[in-house]
Amino acid sequence: QVQLVESGGGLVQPGGSLRLSCAASRSIFSIYAMGWYRQAPGKQRELVAVLSSGSTTNYADSAKGRFTISRDNAKNTVYLQMNSLKPEDTAVYYCNAVLVGVGLEYWGQGTQVTVSS
Repeated sequence: QVQLVESGGGLVQPGGSLRLSCAASRSIFSIYAMGWYRQAPGKQRELVAVLSSGSTTNYADSAKGRFTISRDNAKNTVYLQMNSLKPEDTAVYYCNAVLVGVGLEYWGQGTQVTVSS
């Protein structure tokens, strides 16, 4: 079992920045792919960014050039640095851990990000 706890959400003005954190309950990054998803009201959950166990990153088109996913192995924490935020980035952001090929998957509880003036 893996627990994921997100933090760092909040209210920010358009053009501002936020850094989300996802703390895992144990060391998993060497075998789990980590991802950030988001879900806006009335919309389906969508992938924002993913970081493989081999440190390969991939981003949704909406996140490219503005968001950066990274991790600190010593702290068992994954980050999502979000810059140049737009109102359309408003959503609940979820952390995800997947053991690829095995079918094990874990989700955090989500953290709200609101971009508004």
